Amino acid sequence: MSTPFELDVQKVVAAIKSCLPPDRDFVGLHEPYFTGNEWNYVKECLDSGWVSSIGQYVEKFEEMLAEFTGVKRAVAVVNGTAALHVCLKLAGVEQGDEVLIPALTFIATANAVVYCGAIPHFVDSEEKTLGMDPCKLGHYLSDIAEIRGGSCFNRITGRRMKAVVPMHTFGHPVDLEPLLDVCQRFHLELVEDAAESLGSFYKGRHTGNWGRMSALSFNGNKVITTGGGGAILTNDESLGKLAKHLTTTAKVPHKWEFYHDQIGYNYRLPNLNAALGCAQLEQLPAFLEKKRALALRYREVFQNISGVRWFEEPGFARSNYWLNALLLDKDHVHERDVLLEISNVQGIMTRPAWTLMHKLPMFKDCPAMDLASAESLETRLINIPSSVFLGGTYGQT
Repeated sequence: MSTPFELDVQKVVAAIKSCLPPDRDFVGLHEPYFTGNEWNYVKECLDSGWVSSIGQYVEKFEEMLAEFTGVKRAVAVVNGTAALHVCLKLAGVEQGDEVLIPALTFIATANAVVYCGAIPHFVDSEEKTLGMDPCKLGHYLSDIAEIRGGSCFNRITGRRMKAVVPMHTFGHPVDLEPLLDVCQRFHLELVEDAAESLGSFYKGRHTGNWGRMSALSFNGNKVITTGGGGAILTNDESLGKLAKHLTTTAKVPHKWEFYHDQIGYNYRLPNLNAALGCAQLEQLPAFLEKKRALALRYREVFQNISGVRWFEEPGFARSNYWLNALLLDKDHVHERDVLLEISNVQGIMTRPAWTLMHKLPMFKDCPAMDLASAESLETRLINIPSSVFLGGTYGQT
């Protein structure tokens, strides 16, 4: 006879399963979905020989991204981490600076800071968005920060604090307006890690429009994919031009000469990948509709299950629901690993949130504020299958 503990977990797994196709032995967390012009565009690259960093699809992909997100300039690059690295460089982050980032994030956010020779400074998250808590950050900076010569300095470490990098967790927008107020008050650059939020809107405006620059990712598990890939978004035309220059090895255009006028990066997105991205972007509105349909089904099936709730977009935002998430009640944290084990054994891929950045060995000595909320969320979050193709008719009567 099952114990109440086991029965609760099985009920959660059954609820997830009711939203999934019944004829699959395994359902991944977020699988790519190719039903448009992907084959035609990629074949065109192969047939023409334009498969590397030069070709019509790179420019077309950048134009389509800029149009969809509403920014003035998009620069396609090899991955989201490279995009964020260049964003931070162009925001003025230098060796020895501190950059404020959430402790609850994917490691790429912290790695990009270190690539600049800077130090991650970890910030707490709030439960209503799963992202950076602007109110708590403002109070924290009031205690530790001082403005000297127009720059913000950490009174404890003596280092300059240059930028704030919110990450839109699982596609849910951070509360950006109060965060922007904090940045302006403390002379900090806002750089959005929008890697997970293509198709997400904050107060009617696409994410990536609020910071000086922002970074997208098109990894194989994102809403759309280029296989690997990323993009820099900005509304500053001069920064966009410089980003393109730096990410194409800082080579000065010429018919035959190879002249590079500064240290650049070979972060160019190949035409082959951009072709895939163009085909995916053509389908993005439909993808977002399917993902919202799946999210609404999850909301319905979890309405009456105690001990766990489906995480819903904050009221000021429209999320892409990149990864749907369950949030266990605080007195049920001990059930997380049991739920993960049972669901994965049954062919339903689920995963916990990332290990918090300050718990990783290379970042354990970095500065951090009180992280009570992030530490609680880490123990309670579970991601569940969210692929575009799941937004069909499964589980509906």
